Amino acid sequence: MSLNDAQQIDRANAAPERVPVVFVHGLWMLPGSWDLWTAHFEAAGYVPVALSWPGDPETVTEARQHPEALAGQTVGRVADHLAALIDGLERKPAIIGHSVGGLLTQILAGRGLSAASVAIDPVPFRGVLALPLSTLRSLRPIIGNPANRKRALPLTFEQFRYAYANAVSEREAGELYEKYAVPAPCAPPFQAAMANLNPRTEMKVDCRNPRRGPLLIISGEKDHAVPWSLANGAYKKQRENSGITEITEMADRDHALTIDGRWQEVADTALAFVRRFV
Repeated sequence: MSLNDAQQIDRANAAPERVPVVFVHGLWMLPGSWDLWTAHFEAAGYVPVALSWPGDPETVTEARQHPEALAGQTVGRVADHLAALIDGLERKPAIIGHSVGGLLTQILAGRGLSAASVAIDPVPFRGVLALPLSTLRSLRPIIGNPANRKRALPLTFEQFRYAYANAVSEREAGELYEKYAVPAPCAPPFQAAMANLNPRTEMKVDCRNPRRGPLLIISGEKDHAVPWSLANGAYKKQRENSGITEITEMADRDHALTIDGRWQEVADTALAFVRRFV
């Protein structure tokens, strides 16, 4: 557990009258990518907790200087790490995650750890069968070389522009890239590509657990990395649950919808859903 994680958990436990909201980042991001969201949810009366992955550096600069610190992390290892941190909270939180963080959110909810969950542009899990060409193109720089599996690599700006920030101006895409983009472990993209071919994959979600709680999936209309077919595929699997399962599409939004200039529209959608239940 990092010092920052411990401090956030202690802070949440010191305010038992307020519901904690856990934020889970995805690949090529750090917990700081949620800073605008955590302030927004704090103002709404919740206690935000932006948790780190194992090995996450404290800053973007540090992550770029030491990519090896991020190498080797798999979806299962990160899920177990986050579950252990969440177990330290004295009140069951809402969980919000983006991209691989959206997949992790569903894994954690499937373990009964969430009071309500929002998965934003979530990477698909085993059983979601669509494999769009835009997703393959987004993953190709990583999975095109099998030797990358144990590495941590950055995206070039051109790769980030296609996979993350295709619906904003080139200027804004450049600003987002400079502010947020860091190297990321390459194992999860390989796991995603092989999930439906590997019965022992870590990319599994318990969609039927009655303790899963309410779930909202948010999809960006113009997302190249996780287009509607993948988000809707997850929704159809999650509807096997007896609890509330909803999906919404954000018009004219890409994979960077949580950090771009219109982030608050997405945050308010997530906040409205969480408010209905906790």
